[in-house]
Amino acid sequence: MAPPQLVDQYLRPVSSKSLKTEQAGPTVQAIHRHNVMHPASGLTPPRLANILRESIDGDPEHYLALAEDMEERNEHYAGVLGTRKRQVSSLDITVEAASDNADDVRDADLVREAIERDVFRDELFDILDAIGKGFSATEILWDTSEGQWRPKAFKWRDPRWFRFHDDDGETLLLRTPGGDEPLKPYGWITHFGKAKSGLPIRGGLARGAAWAFLFKSFTLKDWAIFCEAYGQPLRVGKYGQGATEEDKAVLMRAVANIGADFGAIIPESMIIDFLQAKLSGTHELYEKRANWFDRQTSKLVLGQTQTTDADAGGYATASVHDGVREDIEQADSRQVSATLNRDLVRPLVSLNHGPRKKYPKITVGRPDEVDVKMLVENVATLMPFGLKVGMSTMRDKIGVPEPDKDEELLTPPSAVSQEDPADPEAEPEKPTKVQAFRSSPPIREPDAIDRAIDGILADEGWEPLVAPVIEGLEEELAEATSIEEAREIFQRRLETMGVTSLADKLAQASFAARISGEAGEDRD
Repeated sequence: MAPPQLVDQYLRPVSSKSLKTEQAGPTVQAIHRHNVMHPASGLTPPRLANILRESIDGDPEHYLALAEDMEERNEHYAGVLGTRKRQVSSLDITVEAASDNADDVRDADLVREAIERDVFRDELFDILDAIGKGFSATEILWDTSEGQWRPKAFKWRDPRWFRFHDDDGETLLLRTPGGDEPLKPYGWITHFGKAKSGLPIRGGLARGAAWAFLFKSFTLKDWAIFCEAYGQPLRVGKYGQGATEEDKAVLMRAVANIGADFGAIIPESMIIDFLQAKLSGTHELYEKRANWFDRQTSKLVLGQTQTTDADAGGYATASVHDGVREDIEQADSRQVSATLNRDLVRPLVSLNHGPRKKYPKITVGRPDEVDVKMLVENVATLMPFGLKVGMSTMRDKIGVPEPDKDEELLTPPSAVSQEDPADPEAEPEKPTKVQAFRSSPPIREPDAIDRAIDGILADEGWEPLVAPVIEGLEEELAEATSIEEAREIFQRRLETMGVTSLADKLAQASFAARISGEAGEDRD
């Protein structure tokens, strides 16, 4: 029987043959050029408005090139955007199996193998390029050398090589010499940075930062002109009445070059005076304006300004902020987790193990603070009373990975023999206090008390006495959220138990033990 046809999340059939070649590889470089466009050069408000309008109308190439330009020309924007991407790409990445079933655990191990590659953090940083530009397209390069499907690289592709379908503005298409074509199923990780509701091309931060970038550029240009004009003394050349045109030209060249060369040669009859600029304080206008645009960019990208701008409050105020505001970090983590589960986990598991009803789950984010000691104590206390706990769940909570097949396992102290089986006549070592505490008591023959207890437990009259205590106990304990609640459940159960009958049974056991003692039977 032929295996079922694989389909992606959009029910498109998956072609394993086509996945073995790069869709955006060197063969189509005629349109996938790497030459740099610099729309930021000579940018004006009308030109910026036209670039933003073109991106919505279906041609985002100039807008995406501008977004790249902004990261190279605006140090502040590059810094805060890099902080946001690096903070998310540095968070913990966990993989949770769909269940404790052996196949589900194997699927989770397969996903862990892919994300534990040394370069995955850098690849995740590239995937998060969508935060600035609105989307990112990362091609999965599969390794099938030994019949398996393993990602050997997640290759970031230039966003200028893509555009959105005209019908919905959401379906990403690859530009090729033969026309735009859809992305191959199971071949791409397409991430959308949803900073606001609307079309994906309008969801990136570069769109909002573009206006601050433009006006800050004007401010810096004006500031540079001001410093050049007034930041150094005015040079005035003087010549006598008998100076010729050639003498004037020599003096003019000397005045023009002396600012850069700090030296000049002029006739003795000529004079150069330096007049000091006295326009103090005017330059502060440009600095304040540039800093104001930077603060607006910080608010846009990081959600706060205290970690990037030295305003009033200093460290005491900045210490309450991380690099990125917490709600923004959580949103970025949630979005990229969903993308990885859709475009990485599903293809990886399906190509290697076949389609599943449930898949492992990747979670990017800060781990929940768990009191491991309290968790273990509560589980150890409640398990004897029927609490059921999944082994994989406990491993995830306490941070213990699944042991390897041939790995030596720890065993309980009771499973370790107190004597060397190879030398049965050897004298056992005197145990230390720790060993004595952990070791199990030596095996001995049952005495009269043991036989009395066994007889009482074997008596069918014992069961009605404890029935009110244990009936429905497992369900109640499963709903308990703390050891205090469990204790209250036991206290309430014991209050319903008939103490008279129980006392009679305990009296019988005590009497049997007393008779054993009077008869001189050895209880040791």
